[in-house]
Amino acid sequence: MATPSLHEQDLDELHEINVTPFIDVMLVLLIIFMIAAPLATVDIAVNLPSANAEPSPRPDKPLVLTLKADLSVDLDDGTVNRAALGAALDRATGGDKTQRVFLRADKTVSYGDLMALMDALRGAGYLHVALVALEAGKVAP
Repeated sequence: MATPSLHEQDLDELHEINVTPFIDVMLVLLIIFMIAAPLATVDIAVNLPSANAEPSPRPDKPLVLTLKADLSVDLDDGTVNRAALGAALDRATGGDKTQRVFLRADKTVSYGDLMALMDALRGAGYLHVALVALEAGKVAP
Protein backbone atom coordinates (compact mmCIF):
# COMPACT_ATOMS: atom_id res chain seq x y z
CA MET A 1 0.00 0.00 0.00
CA ALA A 2 1.32 3.36 -0.96
CA THR A 3 1.64 6.16 1.51
CA PRO A 4 -0.68 9.10 0.91
CA SER A 5 0.92 12.05 -0.80
CA LEU A 6 1.47 15.34 0.96
CA HIS A 7 -1.55 16.77 -0.82
CA GLU A 8 -3.79 14.04 0.44
CA GLN A 9 -2.56 14.55 3.99
CA ASP A 10 -4.03 18.09 4.18
CA LEU A 11 -6.86 18.50 6.59
CA ASP A 12 -10.29 17.92 5.32
CA GLU A 13 -12.18 21.00 4.22
CA LEU A 14 -14.35 22.68 6.85
CA HIS A 15 -17.83 23.44 5.67
CA GLU A 16 -18.77 25.83 8.46
CA ILE A 17 -17.83 29.43 9.14
CA ASN A 18 -15.97 30.30 12.30
CA VAL A 19 -18.33 32.90 13.78
CA THR A 20 -16.40 33.51 17.01
CA PRO A 21 -14.46 36.57 15.69
CA PHE A 22 -17.70 37.97 14.23
CA ILE A 23 -19.48 37.60 17.59
CA ASP A 24 -16.53 39.23 19.38
CA VAL A 25 -16.63 42.24 17.06
CA MET A 26 -20.41 42.58 17.43
CA LEU A 27 -20.18 42.48 21.23
CA VAL A 28 -17.50 45.18 21.23
CA LEU A 29 -19.66 47.37 18.96
CA LEU A 30 -22.68 46.77 21.18
CA ILE A 31 -20.74 47.91 24.24
CA ILE A 32 -19.46 51.01 22.42
CA PHE A 33 -22.99 52.00 21.37
CA MET A 34 -24.39 51.29 24.83
CA ILE A 35 -21.85 53.71 26.29
CA ALA A 36 -22.02 56.33 23.53
CA ALA A 37 -25.82 56.58 23.15
CA PRO A 38 -26.53 58.11 26.60
CA LEU A 39 -23.64 60.53 26.17
CA ALA A 40 -25.07 61.77 22.88
CA THR A 41 -28.35 62.82 24.50
CA VAL A 42 -26.82 65.07 27.18
CA ASP A 43 -27.60 68.77 26.79
CA ILE A 44 -24.60 70.77 25.76
CA ALA A 45 -24.19 74.28 27.13
CA VAL A 46 -23.91 76.70 24.22
CA ASN A 47 -23.25 80.40 24.50
CA LEU A 48 -25.56 81.75 21.80
CA PRO A 49 -24.88 85.12 20.22
CA SER A 50 -27.25 88.01 20.77
CA ALA A 51 -29.41 89.25 17.94
CA ASN A 52 -29.00 92.79 16.73
CA ALA A 53 -32.14 92.92 14.61
CA GLU A 54 -33.50 96.23 13.50
CA PRO A 55 -36.38 97.31 15.75
CA SER A 56 -39.82 97.31 14.18
CA PRO A 57 -41.40 100.70 13.48
CA ARG A 58 -43.46 101.85 16.41
CA PRO A 59 -47.13 102.72 15.94
CA ASP A 60 -48.28 106.29 16.60
CA LYS A 61 -50.02 105.41 19.87
CA PRO A 62 -48.91 101.97 21.06
CA LEU A 63 -51.01 100.07 23.58
CA VAL A 64 -48.54 99.11 26.32
CA LEU A 65 -49.41 96.62 29.04
CA THR A 66 -46.90 96.48 31.90
CA LEU A 67 -46.48 93.76 34.51
CA LYS A 68 -44.64 95.26 37.46
CA ALA A 69 -42.43 93.49 40.00
CA ASP A 70 -45.29 93.47 42.54
CA LEU A 71 -47.46 91.72 39.86
CA SER A 72 -49.72 94.73 39.40
CA VAL A 73 -50.78 95.48 35.82
CA ASP A 74 -50.68 98.89 34.16
CA LEU A 75 -52.37 99.71 30.87
CA ASP A 76 -50.57 102.65 29.31
CA ASP A 77 -50.10 104.72 32.49
CA GLY A 78 -53.03 103.60 34.68
CA THR A 79 -53.26 100.60 36.99
CA VAL A 80 -55.82 97.97 35.91
CA ASN A 81 -57.43 95.20 37.92
CA ARG A 82 -56.76 91.80 36.32
CA ALA A 83 -60.43 90.88 36.53
CA ALA A 84 -61.31 93.99 34.47
CA LEU A 85 -58.40 93.65 32.04
CA GLY A 86 -60.57 92.64 29.07
CA ALA A 87 -62.95 95.57 29.55
CA ALA A 88 -60.05 98.03 29.98
CA LEU A 89 -58.44 96.76 26.77
CA ASP A 90 -61.74 97.04 24.91
CA ARG A 91 -62.06 100.68 26.05
CA ALA A 92 -58.47 101.48 25.05
CA THR A 93 -58.74 99.85 21.62
CA GLY A 94 -62.35 100.74 20.88
CA GLY A 95 -63.15 97.02 20.65
CA ASP A 96 -60.50 96.37 17.97
CA LYS A 97 -59.10 92.98 19.05
CA THR A 98 -56.68 92.91 16.11
CA GLN A 99 -54.66 95.79 17.55
CA ARG A 100 -51.23 94.79 18.77
CA VAL A 101 -50.65 94.87 22.53
CA PHE A 102 -47.08 95.60 23.59
CA LEU A 103 -46.37 93.58 26.72
CA ARG A 104 -43.46 94.38 28.98
CA ALA A 105 -42.59 92.91 32.35
CA ASP A 106 -40.10 93.55 35.08
CA LYS A 107 -37.16 91.16 34.83
CA THR A 108 -37.85 89.89 38.36
CA VAL A 109 -41.31 88.62 37.36
CA SER A 110 -41.42 84.84 37.03
CA TYR A 111 -42.13 83.18 33.72
CA GLY A 112 -45.32 81.65 35.14
CA ASP A 113 -46.72 85.06 36.09
CA LEU A 114 -45.95 86.43 32.63
CA MET A 115 -47.66 83.43 31.00
CA ALA A 116 -50.71 83.91 33.24
CA LEU A 117 -51.02 87.49 31.98
CA MET A 118 -50.64 86.33 28.38
CA ASP A 119 -53.38 83.74 28.98
CA ALA A 120 -55.60 86.53 30.30
CA LEU A 121 -54.91 88.49 27.10
CA ARG A 122 -55.78 85.48 24.99
CA GLY A 123 -58.94 84.92 27.02
CA ALA A 124 -59.96 88.53 26.35
CA GLY A 125 -59.48 87.92 22.60
CA TYR A 126 -56.22 89.84 22.11
CA LEU A 127 -53.95 87.49 20.17
CA HIS A 128 -51.51 90.02 18.69
CA VAL A 129 -48.99 90.42 21.51
CA ALA A 130 -45.49 91.82 21.13
CA LEU A 131 -42.96 91.37 23.92
CA VAL A 132 -40.92 94.48 24.69
CA ALA A 133 -37.26 94.33 25.69
CA LEU A 134 -34.35 96.72 25.90
CA GLU A 135 -32.15 97.05 22.88
CA ALA A 136 -28.63 95.71 23.32
CA GLY A 137 -26.37 98.29 24.98
CA LYS A 138 -29.14 100.61 26.19
CA VAL A 139 -30.07 101.36 29.79
CA ALA A 140 -33.64 101.45 31.09
CA PRO A 141 -34.98 104.97 31.72
